[in-house]
Amino acid sequence: MEDEKKIAGLYIRVSTEDQAREGFSLPEQEKRLRAMCEYKGYEIYKVYKDAGISAKTGNTRPAFEELLQDIRDKKCNTIVVLKLDRLTRSVFDWEKIIRFLEENDAYLDCANDDINTTNANGKMISRILTSVSQNEIERTSERTKIGLAGAIKEGHIPGHTPFGYKRDGKLMITDITTKHIIERMYQLYFEGNSYQTIANIFNAENVGNKRWRDNTILEMIENPIYKGDYIHGKRTKHPTYYEDVVEC
Repeated sequence: MEDEKKIAGLYIRVSTEDQAREGFSLPEQEKRLRAMCEYKGYEIYKVYKDAGISAKTGNTRPAFEELLQDIRDKKCNTIVVLKLDRLTRSVFDWEKIIRFLEENDAYLDCANDDINTTNANGKMISRILTSVSQNEIERTSERTKIGLAGAIKEGHIPGHTPFGYKRDGKLMITDITTKHIIERMYQLYFEGNSYQTIANIFNAENVGNKRWRDNTILEMIENPIYKGDYIHGKRTKHPTYYEDVVEC
């Protein structure tokens, strides 16, 4: 298979942030890939250009999709790119690309990365690099979670600052100018008043110079932040509950 004629589809891509980076312009990428193909004896079928598009999972890249279809149609058999990140920054997508190449008897050759599936050794290296990348992603994720947990426990609560609190740098602290409103809201609730009744009272008295609604009162009453606790990832399958991380 190494002696098979390589018919190359040159894929070049720039995202918005790439456009100002030296060496990543479309003409520069094409120039370097054409030189590589000439050196290796690859026949160039076509140049596929995606401009202003990132390689994030889910993004539609018309030129790349056209290249894949041309490989299916046996018009070319080798994807030539400057770097692997021109194709994807996702390990999941990389595995899909490898599977696609194998299913269509096609290859991948990167000019700047040590990834070349035109031979058995190159395929082996690509899989090792994929495993290393996957491991690094998982380790980075673990470090991020540990760092985030530590920050939350120190009172550095991410996201929106709820009514009744303010920021002192990254630290979330009680806002003494509105704390009494929160205390009164809970007192009215413990006395048996409904969410709507509390909202009506606050609106009638122009409390906090804002418009109060029953669902606003409900969300605040149910928010654990007002008893010093915080839920991270409450909309995920595995939220984390932190106790006594905010002053109340």
